[in-house]
Amino acid sequence: MLVTEVDGEDVVVRYADPEHEATDVSVWAHLRIGDTSMREIPGGWEVRLTDLPVDRLEYLLEVDGELRTDPSNPRLTPGPFGDHSWIPLPAYREPAWLGRESDAGERATLTLSRTGAGRLDAEIWSPAGIPADQPLPMLISHDGQEMDAYGRLTAYAGVMIAGGTLPPMRVALLSPGPRRNKRYAANPAYARALTSRLIPALSEAVAKVGRPVLIGQSLGALAALHAAWTSPASFGGLFLQSGSFFTADLDPQESGFEYWREVTGFVASVRAATQAAPEAPPVTLTCGTAEENHTNNLAVRDHLASVGVETGWGEVRDGHTWTCWRDTLDPHLTDLLRRVWA
Repeated sequence: MLVTEVDGEDVVVRYADPEHEATDVSVWAHLRIGDTSMREIPGGWEVRLTDLPVDRLEYLLEVDGELRTDPSNPRLTPGPFGDHSWIPLPAYREPAWLGRESDAGERATLTLSRTGAGRLDAEIWSPAGIPADQPLPMLISHDGQEMDAYGRLTAYAGVMIAGGTLPPMRVALLSPGPRRNKRYAANPAYARALTSRLIPALSEAVAKVGRPVLIGQSLGALAALHAAWTSPASFGGLFLQSGSFFTADLDPQESGFEYWREVTGFVASVRAATQAAPEAPPVTLTCGTAEENHTNNLAVRDHLASVGVETGWGEVRDGHTWTCWRDTLDPHLTDLLRRVWA
């Protein structure tokens, strides 16, 4: 029986095809891992992946042009574009909080039908049994439903609350809407709607303490920085994961992105600043070390620190994945929230 397995620091991917009906089999991954073409062996196909830049590999098999999960590997990770197979290397450890009991909490919805950026939808998670008029600190998440489903955000919050690591909090899970790229690509209309319409509406729906902390991933991290850069007094902190902080010199491969000019223009304006606003909130950035975004995230981190922003950093050996973002929640988001909410 042909089974994918870890051999030392290598991953040997195998695909059973006893009659060799396939003509071309390879491994697809979201990062560069060298030649992934599989060679014929008795009973199927095989490739040895060496010098991997990650501690856990997410991948699919590409069989004659069709992507599919690895039938020999039971480990699957879900995502908005379907399941991927994954396999841990010897150094990988899942976050300890994943195995702990979590408060399932209670949920309520909030909709603003008309704003300058269109309809805004949010789901508000609260610890079970806490009335809406009890003031609590608030965490707001871009791509909220996805970060909750695939990054386990409210499960993380529930565990941290149950263990006394963090105080009771509410989590507002924001929908990106039908035109995510337009909304999150340093869009002034969205930044205004978020800061002048949605945050006040959240404060009317539930009682909160202090300014909210905003979290975003990828383009959602760029949108979070943009909103805080244009309205720094609106937020108590930012948690930016694998932000799409594209520049012409570091990211020419992204130049075909439909909102390239908007994104690079905003990033250039940040990097041209010589002093942050006095009200600028503390920022923690995290990123996978194998991501193309790693270099531009380091550049933004260093510049924010140079202009006076209290800046933190965290990284794991992973790519641009929801699991990477889940795995950097603790201790990095935990530390930021403890500082902001102390």
